[in-house]
Amino acid sequence: MYECPNCGGNLRFDIPTQSLFCDYCHTQLNPYSYQKDHDAVETSTYDVNIFTCPQCGGEILSTENAATGFCSFCGASTILDSRIAREKRPDYIVPFQITKEDCKKAYGKMMRHAIFAPKELKDPRNVDNFRGIYMPYWVYNITHEGTVQLPAEKSHREGNYIVTDHYNLLCQTDAYYKGLSYDASSSFSDVISENIAPFDVRGMKSFTPSILCGFYADTADVDSDIYLEDAKAIANEQTYSKVKKIPAFQEFNFIYPETEHYMSYALNTECKEAASAMLPVWFLSYRNKDRVAYATVNGQTGKVAADIPVDSRKFLLGSFLLAIPVFLLLNLFFTIRPASTLILSAALALFASIIYFVELSEIHSQETYENDRGYQSKQGNVKKEAKVKVNLKPHKSDMYPES
Repeated sequence: MYECPNCGGNLRFDIPTQSLFCDYCHTQLNPYSYQKDHDAVETSTYDVNIFTCPQCGGEILSTENAATGFCSFCGASTILDSRIAREKRPDYIVPFQITKEDCKKAYGKMMRHAIFAPKELKDPRNVDNFRGIYMPYWVYNITHEGTVQLPAEKSHREGNYIVTDHYNLLCQTDAYYKGLSYDASSSFSDVISENIAPFDVRGMKSFTPSILCGFYADTADVDSDIYLEDAKAIANEQTYSKVKKIPAFQEFNFIYPETEHYMSYALNTECKEAASAMLPVWFLSYRNKDRVAYATVNGQTGKVAADIPVDSRKFLLGSFLLAIPVFLLLNLFFTIRPASTLILSAALALFASIIYFVELSEIHSQETYENDRGYQSKQGNVKKEAKVKVNLKPHKSDMYPES
């Protein structure tokens, strides 16, 4: 806990003023100028309370003394035992820019369109349970520097023959991609993380523990190598698209081997830094028996992403109410023959079945963490390969004459 130097009250990070604020004497302090006495010397670690959920095992860090509430990952209400530990200090932090009230408004705006959502998700008492959590991320800085040599070809007709000339196209690149970020927590779903992206890394600041005051933080337990190839693949795809648009290269067809390693080699791809950062997320979980749904709001941009369950009673009632005007419309204004009715019914049933199985597939993917590389890495089931696939044309020869 950070104490106010004037009255001894508990300091918290105030989002509107971006400063440490005391609710008792209204003192405002610069989070970078104020240091706890025993933390005056800059170290590679900092003191936190670690709350471990007894149901799902999720760990949440806090600079507060309170140890009651709910687990943001499994939605379990519990009293959490507190233990003091020293955590490795992250390199950067993006402070919260969206207040809790703004978060609730953004969530409420989205929920107004969710007509089949359970009423509990719209209950103000439940919405007030949004927790501000700093989620750990790996932030990659990728560069493409130096001479790039790319194989290409150009075809033309000579009489009855199609002649293809092969070239090695040379160009100089100086590209820098800063802030390609991936969540470093196995408890935080990659799907949710991608849905609230991106964060603006221009708002990133050097880490200081005082900015955590009033918020929670999750622990980083995913190795930086897990997402390195993903970051490289995104940078490669962007640079490749820019190179293709060079005016002198417009008449050529680029050809590549079907390997991403070759792309990194050809474009001189290098990771200059894999830094650890804390990024802000407003987090709400809703538990219904064994089903846990999440609502998240990007604490910097206000982007909302939610896994909204469907209330079966509302859905059936809505379907029944919709069926009445459709039935009357068809009976009063249209005449449909039995054969046409059968075909139309079969088409609608097929369409509904496709939607149903797509939704089942997505639910299965979420519940089995199929696309969550962070979770899979903790289980030892993931390879360090890029998820992002760059669309490259195959080639038939490994040797091309220089032009």
